[in-house]
Amino acid sequence: MVIHNSARRRSVPVTGFLLALGSAGCFALSGIFASALLSSGWSPGAAVTARITFAALVLAIPTAIMLRGKWDRVRRAWGPLLLFGLLAIVACQLAFFMAVQYIPPSLALLIEFLGPVMLVFWYWARTRVRPSGVTLLGAGIAVLGLAAVAGVATGATLHPLGVLLALVAAVGNASYFAAGASSDHGIPPLPFVGLGLGIGAGALIIVSATGFLPFAANLDPTTLFDTQVSPVLVVAGMVLISTVISYVLGVAAARHLGATMASFTGYSEPIFGILWTILLLAIAPSVMQWVGAALVIIGVVTVKLGELISARRLNSPAKDP
Repeated sequence: MVIHNSARRRSVPVTGFLLALGSAGCFALSGIFASALLSSGWSPGAAVTARITFAALVLAIPTAIMLRGKWDRVRRAWGPLLLFGLLAIVACQLAFFMAVQYIPPSLALLIEFLGPVMLVFWYWARTRVRPSGVTLLGAGIAVLGLAAVAGVATGATLHPLGVLLALVAAVGNASYFAAGASSDHGIPPLPFVGLGLGIGAGALIIVSATGFLPFAANLDPTTLFDTQVSPVLVVAGMVLISTVISYVLGVAAARHLGATMASFTGYSEPIFGILWTILLLAIAPSVMQWVGAALVIIGVVTVKLGELISARRLNSPAKDP
């Protein structure tokens, strides 16, 4: 989870941001795909298990090819891989779906996306280097904007178990960027994601087999974009676009930008969610959601400015007494 090569990452911010935005845009489609499956009788556990398992299978062959003769790197990366597979994938997915049984989805989404803020404080505690005031201000603005985008209403029911589960999802969200940013082991983003998804798929299959995770799926036609389609097509979209592509781009972005900046750029996911509902579902967002989207963008830019200020202070030569 140690972030290195910060100077190299700062030299290619455009590439990192484009990767992060591509990842967020693909992730944002997962809600549309999942809603189509759930409306046709699929359980959340079945949707998550199918998503992660088939994505692991898609990446299995390219992962094996890219790691041929380099399996010693996997042994060195066992820590980040377990963190990515069990916490960032399994715990995050399951905790969120379980949380929405007790609290509104918008509130669960807001709590889950506290992950980037957790990263700021984790890095502070680990390095004893206080983030700049600008970074903290940007984090606050981004969280406020996310609350507006998510449409969190005042007076929402705060069920303790739901809040706790959403916080577990937030830890998983933070772990996704922290583990993805780690590159000391030398495993490229694609095989790293492939291995992590394999670990996650194995865990989900075991949990489903024990009956702890309700599993219900069928092949009845479902509605996607006002069109009756086979659930196979929906699963394929969710696997290829919202899992394989999104995770690989996200890990690559974390290695370019670092965990903190990549995680805050991930706040664009709900903004893409608004965009997709406009383009694909013809549902117009509220004025408050537009305001929230603007605040998220301002917050992310402010966090980046805070990181640049902190880096300049660390790299500036000390003045002679």
